[in-house]
Amino acid sequence: MAEPSATVPGRLALIRRPGPLLADGLVTHLKKSSVDLDLALQQWDAYAACLRSAGWETLEVPPADDCPDAVFVEDAVVVAGDLAVLTHPGAAERKPEVDGVEGVVRDLGYRVVRITDPGTLDGGDVLKVGDTAYVGLGGRTNGAGIAQLEGHLRGVGLRTQAVTVDLALHLKSAVTALPDGTVIGWDPVVDWPDAFPLYEGVPEEGGAHVVVLDEKLLLMAASAPRTAELFRGRGYDVVTVDISEFEKLEGCVTCLSVRCRG
Repeated sequence: MAEPSATVPGRLALIRRPGPLLADGLVTHLKKSSVDLDLALQQWDAYAACLRSAGWETLEVPPADDCPDAVFVEDAVVVAGDLAVLTHPGAAERKPEVDGVEGVVRDLGYRVVRITDPGTLDGGDVLKVGDTAYVGLGGRTNGAGIAQLEGHLRGVGLRTQAVTVDLALHLKSAVTALPDGTVIGWDPVVDWPDAFPLYEGVPEEGGAHVVVLDEKLLLMAASAPRTAELFRGRGYDVVTVDISEFEKLEGCVTCLSVRCRG
């Protein structure tokens, strides 16, 4: 029997509350530094409130308190059209994070598929721009995972392009995209800017990360004020939120939610 089409509200964001072990989260390109859990919880609440104030409904995924990095819920699932692709994280410690997401996306009516061994895939390596899904090939996502994802996304009209990632944790640690399709990045951590038809460097590392809340509204980290002003000068409305405790763990504004458009 065919699964039902997704019945997601117009704008829904999946989020997951930080767990008590957050400070033990993995870091690969940064020096480990202390994380203030109480402050992180306050920042997470403010992030979720920002989504809601922009007209997005938020839905909490069940906690995974034994997994320090579970708050970075974007890594657990890739959504496209009526399809939800459950990932197979490249770090063994993160694989249990996916289980709690499955029931949520099934309840929302998504068709659910999985990345399986020998493939690995983190959702933070997947950047969708127009009809193309750029997928980072690096420390967390391998070629077998990209090949499986390509097969799944072909059915919802997306082509897949692998992009080398060596200088950052994930592709979306280095680049994201503006509503007009321009891919933006902080040049020192972008391995292959020519992979994108339209690419532009930004002046701050945190400025490489935008969450598109609508065609004119961007959510950014407070750590990139010059980039925020740059985008305001182009006619975008920009709202900023302090996520300093998550940035210590190589997190950014994109990885703290999965945006589902109905």
